[in-house]
Amino acid sequence: MIRLLIADDQELVRTGFRVILEAEGDIEVVAEAANGHEAVRQSALVKPRVVLMDIRMPELDGLAATEQILRQADPPTIVVLTTFDQNEYIYRALRAGAAGFLLKDAPSSRLIAAVRAAATGDSLIEPSITARLVERFAEPVAAPGIPAQLAQLTDRELEVLRAMTRGLSNAEIAAEMVVAETTVKTHVARILAKLGVRDRVQAVVVAYETGFVGRGGA
Repeated sequence: MIRLLIADDQELVRTGFRVILEAEGDIEVVAEAANGHEAVRQSALVKPRVVLMDIRMPELDGLAATEQILRQADPPTIVVLTTFDQNEYIYRALRAGAAGFLLKDAPSSRLIAAVRAAATGDSLIEPSITARLVERFAEPVAAPGIPAQLAQLTDRELEVLRAMTRGLSNAEIAAEMVVAETTVKTHVARILAKLGVRDRVQAVVVAYETGFVGRGGA
């Protein structure tokens, strides 16, 4: 059972998400929060596996709440809720430690998929959109060769990281590289460990910030 916390200042949004998600047999909404402070308290109290976090909330916004929750012991995976007019917040949310984001007007099937993906540590909804937003708001440092921060990665791991920046799933990377999906999962795990990041979205941030890939994915 996936234990879920929904943090949004609009009661109708929280109720709608609860109805959709609890209709699934493997998701349980264990708490709701109407502001960032409440989200931090509820996270520490009920220990959810996943948090759906709205960015704009009273008292404490979703970005600050995300930072505080991720400092808790055994923190949950956080998926930021946003709208198309909040693109400037996406990169800040990723840097704060969120694993990804979900558009508030996404269909219910994507909402359900996002929660399940977050619970398993897999890439979240629309990785290509995530990569594009990171590319837009990151400020990569142009430098020849492999950046020092990535020097510990093997050639194969660099190839996998480059594919990750293109928004490819493990299965798609495996098909492109003609290897087993389990092999790709092993490469991804080693990349995350070597870079010291929580998930593949954070690895993509590093790839752009170091200049390993630039605008247009070159």
